[in-house]
Amino acid sequence: MPVLSEVIAALEALWPPERAEQWDAVGTVCGDPEAEIGRVLFAVDPVQEVVDEAVQLGADLLVTHHPLYLRGTTTVSAGTFKGRAVHTLIKNDIALHVAHTNADSADPGVSDALAGALDLRVTGPLVPDPADPSGRRGLGRLCELDPPMSLGEFAERAAKRLPATAQGVRVAGDPTRTIRTVAVCGGSGDSLFDQVRAAGVDAYVTADLRHHPASEARAHSPLALVDAAHWATEWPWTEQAAAQLDEISDRHGWGLRTHVSHTVTDPWTAHAASSAPNHH
Repeated sequence: MPVLSEVIAALEALWPPERAEQWDAVGTVCGDPEAEIGRVLFAVDPVQEVVDEAVQLGADLLVTHHPLYLRGTTTVSAGTFKGRAVHTLIKNDIALHVAHTNADSADPGVSDALAGALDLRVTGPLVPDPADPSGRRGLGRLCELDPPMSLGEFAERAAKRLPATAQGVRVAGDPTRTIRTVAVCGGSGDSLFDQVRAAGVDAYVTADLRHHPASEARAHSPLALVDAAHWATEWPWTEQAAAQLDEISDRHGWGLRTHVSHTVTDPWTAHAASSAPNHH
């Protein structure tokens, strides 16, 4: 069985911490470097339900996409919900490792997994990493939809292929418009509208789109918007990441057992479709 430091070295080769954005908080949050690792759980959010799932599973390592402490902390008191998560992890000998923006820009990264879930063919990054001579790393992905389909059909595909959430999938644009090229960005993507417009794609799939940026994007060009839940757009990465660690484990003869959390940690729990008559 490998020890934590060996598994972390493998994970950091996939998602080097120095490739995270400056504001990010990635890497190992807790865990003994000498502890033996046999079972690993992958999830999007390091929330209590996921930590409890790791305990139930008998995991030795929890790998999440979102940081536990993004803005730093002065306490891990169990009286706080984040502190309680840390207490639960340490009491049960479970390490926590975070790969966030370093997993977003990786090759393959979060947006490759999203493109894969939607059956899109990736042609390159939306925002290339200038430090990557191969031109494959960077934020977001540009893709082709083959064969083309209407925006309505494509949105239905997204709703079926991504894990179910209360929000479902919101669409801006003419549902009959033909979609051939698509930009995707797992997680919050409205900071990349300039790059999406410059790419000239037919549709943009992302999450957390706000009123003003979406309204402006629609006014600028016929770009169609497909907005899914933040958690749902990032969840496919957990399966991709588990498969990557499986391959490393096989190569080293580690015999790791990897698991992917299916706990829905999207914070929205219900959706009521509007039915009131339009006011004139």
